[in-house]
Amino acid sequence: MPGRGEEELERSEVEAVLETRRELGASYDAALVDSFADRIERAVEKRTADVLSSRDLRRVHADSGGKRQLALGIVSMVAAIPISITLGVTDNLAPLLVSWAGIVGVNAAHALQGRHDR
Repeated sequence: MPGRGEEELERSEVEAVLETRRELGASYDAALVDSFADRIERAVEKRTADVLSSRDLRRVHADSGGKRQLALGIVSMVAAIPISITLGVTDNLAPLLVSWAGIVGVNAAHALQGRHDR
């Protein structure tokens, strides 16, 4: 959506074309219309390129977020196995539950952050 400055710029361009037409007369109508149409086409192409670029960046960010989530899940499981074995041998359930709660908390926080960024 164009900002206020862009609206005024476009309005001034239209006014300039109309003023030029008044000064030059009807014989230059085709050239003025073609020139103004070219400006409009360039503006539309630029806005379209900006929108597509923005979409591409969001897609790349979303794709990389999924890869990071997978990597974090794998690292968490690799860390959880020796922690579980070590704490499970001592027959003390509280440290084991605290460790697992921490691992789950880190993964949940990362997953929620990824959803918030999108």
